Amino acid sequence: MKKKQTDAEEPLEMTPSDSAHEEEDTEAPVKAKRSKPDDKVVYHPVKLSRNDLYRPPTAEELNQLKEAESLFHCSLLKMQMEELLKEVALSEHRKRQIDSFVQTVTKLLQAVPDSPEVEVSDLSWLSGAVKIPFLLVPKTTKGKFHMTPPASVDLIGSYPLGTCTKPGIMVDLAVTIPADVLHPKDVLNQRYPRKRALYLAGLAQYLLSSSEIGTMRYSCLHGNRLRPVLLLTPPDCSSFTVRVHACPPPGFFKPNRFHPQRNNIRTEWYTGLQTAQSESNEPPTPHYNSSVLGDLLPRAHLQFLSAVSSQCSAFSEGVALLKVWLRQRELNQGTGCFNGFLASMLLAYLLTTRRISNTMTAYQLLRNSLNFLASTDLTVNGISLAKNPDSTAPSLAEFDSAFQVVFVDPSGHLNMCADMTACTYKQLQHEASVSMQFWDNPTVDGFHSLLMTPKPMIRTSDHVFQLCELAKLQSSCKKLNLLNELMDHSGDYVHASLPFLLSLLQQGLGQRIHLLTHSLSPDPEWSVESEAPKHKAQPPLSFGLLLKPELAASVLERGPPADSPKAAEFRQLWGPRSELRRFQDGGITEAVLWDGESMCQKRLVPKQIISHLLQLHAEIPESCVRYVGAMVDGVIKTGSEVPSTGEEESLKVVQSYDDLSRKLWRLEGLPLSITAVQGAHPALRYTQVFPPQPLKLDYSFFEREKISRSLVPKEDKPCPAYITPITVICHMEGSGKWPHDRLAIRHIRAAFHNSLGELLKSHHNYTCRPCPTHLDVWKDGLAFRIQVAYHREPQVLRESVNAEGLLVVRDNEEAQALEMATIHKPLLTSTLHGLQQEHPCFGAVCRLVKRWLGAQLFSEDITEDTADLLVASLFLQPAPFTPPGSPQVGFLRFLHLLSSFDWRNNPLVVNLNNQLAATDYTEIKNDFMASRESLPVMFIATPKDKKTSMWTKRGPSVQMLQRVVMVAAESLKVLEHQLMDGSQIQDVRVVMRPPLDAYDVLIHLNPKQVPLLGHAVDPPAVNFSRGVLTGGATQSGGALPVIDYNPVSLYLAELREGFGDLALFFCDPYGGTVIAVVWKPKAFISMPFKTSQMSARSVEVTGEEVKTLPNVEAILEDFQIMGKGLVKSVDARTEKWSF
Repeated sequence: MKKKQTDAEEPLEMTPSDSAHEEEDTEAPVKAKRSKPDDKVVYHPVKLSRNDLYRPPTAEELNQLKEAESLFHCSLLKMQMEELLKEVALSEHRKRQIDSFVQTVTKLLQAVPDSPEVEVSDLSWLSGAVKIPFLLVPKTTKGKFHMTPPASVDLIGSYPLGTCTKPGIMVDLAVTIPADVLHPKDVLNQRYPRKRALYLAGLAQYLLSSSEIGTMRYSCLHGNRLRPVLLLTPPDCSSFTVRVHACPPPGFFKPNRFHPQRNNIRTEWYTGLQTAQSESNEPPTPHYNSSVLGDLLPRAHLQFLSAVSSQCSAFSEGVALLKVWLRQRELNQGTGCFNGFLASMLLAYLLTTRRISNTMTAYQLLRNSLNFLASTDLTVNGISLAKNPDSTAPSLAEFDSAFQVVFVDPSGHLNMCADMTACTYKQLQHEASVSMQFWDNPTVDGFHSLLMTPKPMIRTSDHVFQLCELAKLQSSCKKLNLLNELMDHSGDYVHASLPFLLSLLQQGLGQRIHLLTHSLSPDPEWSVESEAPKHKAQPPLSFGLLLKPELAASVLERGPPADSPKAAEFRQLWGPRSELRRFQDGGITEAVLWDGESMCQKRLVPKQIISHLLQLHAEIPESCVRYVGAMVDGVIKTGSEVPSTGEEESLKVVQSYDDLSRKLWRLEGLPLSITAVQGAHPALRYTQVFPPQPLKLDYSFFEREKISRSLVPKEDKPCPAYITPITVICHMEGSGKWPHDRLAIRHIRAAFHNSLGELLKSHHNYTCRPCPTHLDVWKDGLAFRIQVAYHREPQVLRESVNAEGLLVVRDNEEAQALEMATIHKPLLTSTLHGLQQEHPCFGAVCRLVKRWLGAQLFSEDITEDTADLLVASLFLQPAPFTPPGSPQVGFLRFLHLLSSFDWRNNPLVVNLNNQLAATDYTEIKNDFMASRESLPVMFIATPKDKKTSMWTKRGPSVQMLQRVVMVAAESLKVLEHQLMDGSQIQDVRVVMRPPLDAYDVLIHLNPKQVPLLGHAVDPPAVNFSRGVLTGGATQSGGALPVIDYNPVSLYLAELREGFGDLALFFCDPYGGTVIAVVWKPKAFISMPFKTSQMSARSVEVTGEEVKTLPNVEAILEDFQIMGKGLVKSVDARTEKWSF
């Protein structure tokens, strides 16, 4: 908001004599006075004395300036971090609300009435309304229980430490269970966890009658069913939750009872079967032990963290930034997550081991934490906060043997990462290393990528699959013989079997993947009046694969030689799929061959591997595995026998073009030699939505035209198949013989087309048809359109002689269009062809993206070249992701880019061939800001085009870009929901069906005359014969069909030419049977009568004035007449018109 200065205010400059009594005012800046909402807020400038204005900077200010200069790419990053910290910190008002509610809850808890002592299994003292938050399996255990007020109620966790952040404010309250309720032997057989749950139920029963508590629900601490908690919210506010933990008195149980190699769940009690096992033979229960021990230590942990944070001023801010980073990566919540408590402990570890210093800023703390995570593998060597643990504490080696990830607390007895799987830690490590890679890159917006971009699994992993019926994991536990693990996890078969499933998949997928991740089961929440949910009630388990593109699609899994000792292991892993094979190099080895002919089938080889291994080793049927790897690819699939998403067809086109190119180079007999042959068509860079397919024509479908012997479609037949002309630019050498007149150059070019056609016909027997502007060549069932180019022609088009006889050079559209066609497009095609060689799924992502743009009727505004550049940016600057490894994930990221990029204030820089340095980025940004108003709305800069954004000059307009952004955001939301939610019945093609209710007129076309009908999003069950024979070899000679004949695009061009000033026309170029029309509001303003402007207008006479208005009825009739034979009906939605 601009600061306003009223006339009555004093000037900002002060005279020296004023300064004495002004100094008091400088203590606090004057805040803007708030007036009524409709008044404008007036900001009064702060009055500074001259001494203050020119005072030298303080030591602190100098430090801040030095830090901003040395640590950040720019001071903007520092300010962004500071703003973010303000955003997530709790306000004073919120803190007062929390303190008041905590006091209320504490008072209520201290007044809990006593109850008589009963057996633990006797729940009769609980009223019928409140249930116990525990799955009582087995049903009974020994022990007595009675309800009594807590020994103490204390704040623990992040709130008293000062590291509590928004959103999802959680305040932890520890309620100490009095010692007389517990017994030292309660660590055995779930006695303590059950008493703890009963105590919480007793508290819930008492609080249920209080009006000072809003909602009350049960949950579990980080998904651990042995540690239920009570969630309370105040009646008038839902912005924070108080989480009540029941804990034993400090030091009540001896820590050595919880050694990871000790057993505290007896097999006989758990199974109900008599066993002769002695206590020493019982299996260890490390997870159960750490769950109980975790309840003993929260106060000690708070004391330790408070001591550490008091020495480091930026500790709480560093933790806040780390929590934001974890939250964006979905690592901070759920079973086995890396939560805020672990983030605080990690910083404490780095501070106590002197890896970071107490004087560092929050920015440096975050950076060093991520650097430590990226370079330290806690799955191999654990770390410990214990300075001098007592003699009974386990060693790190003992922890390592019992747990996958080890981070020991200050007491030396508890592994704080007990529930974390190795895969989750590897994901954390991977995310940290990716963040470190782009952090120092000055060309990446580090702040946005690091802390502001969410990374849901569906957008991060190349392939995702889900295990849907979790109850099936019970049979997996039986098959994998996991009774000991089930006892340790207290019957939670999902988390008992998960590490084994992950290790099985890791072994099977091996070299095909960089990373295997899994979703963290969310903490269950349920009403205090209902039973605890069963283990199978949680959402499906999702797994993410980050693929290695070069190996992921291999159909062959080659194993060890037949006589190697490892061959038995290989056979055991793959079961009946493994067979002995002999290879060309003479080796006889075990091998597994997967199904897959086309690229789109090979991309799903990981699906076959996963289904096979889960069925074989874990008895999980294929019907329970929902694989979300290529669900969206169906919209660009062609071919019935072997489905393909265009890779094979594109390769055929490129091979045919390469052959033509070689033959053109070798031609002899031309007056000038050829200096370059360049492809300028999307099919030659693998990005054409439906690549041209070699056609074999059915001659009976056509008539022969007498003069040129061409094939002309018969009138009564459907429109013939569309034949795409593949543009090839052929540059001729420069010579003094070239004329300097534009018309003469065109004549010379036409002569070259003739000569080329004759030579190709005589040397290679290709059917050719020369035209003044191009030469069409029919080769291998494909049509190539060769255009001869002369490098000085654009310059000649810019030159003209004025009346005085002087040569004037002026840029014009004709010269720009020629340059675009003969220089820029060929260059872009060869560059993107190179990108496809580097990233095999680049072309498929482009095809999906352009299919979506076409289906949503945007392909006229966002052209093919623009779309290809937008997709290229996802591969060249993927931060905070890695480059897409599957078409689907690339498409989702495209929708996210389109909907979240700030097009108004930022240029999108596509660094093709890595030619731009950091200085170029700064220059592009500065030039962009300086002339923003005159530049296109969507600005895309490339190494050869830093200032003008030539690819988006013609579109989209502001209104169209707004609509594209809106539809992209909605499509992304719907699609991600569809892909991740298996209960959705709807088809993923829903994002390809455009909403037609925003249009004023719909022109419905006759499907018989739409040549690309088979490519529609929802193709008709029965298609028309289009004069093409299937099977057999295509030929290069023979009669030439009509090339580039698409009645729909020709009709659209006529409509735009005739009525472009009155309306906008939209159509799906890939088989769309509707043309949607939007009237331009400005066209319907009445205008004075002029004979030159009477096209499609009617006259209105009011008194002396004669005005004209568009004649809508006549225009609609014209639509019908112009499209006779093509237009089926015109649907005018008059109720939507506002004129």
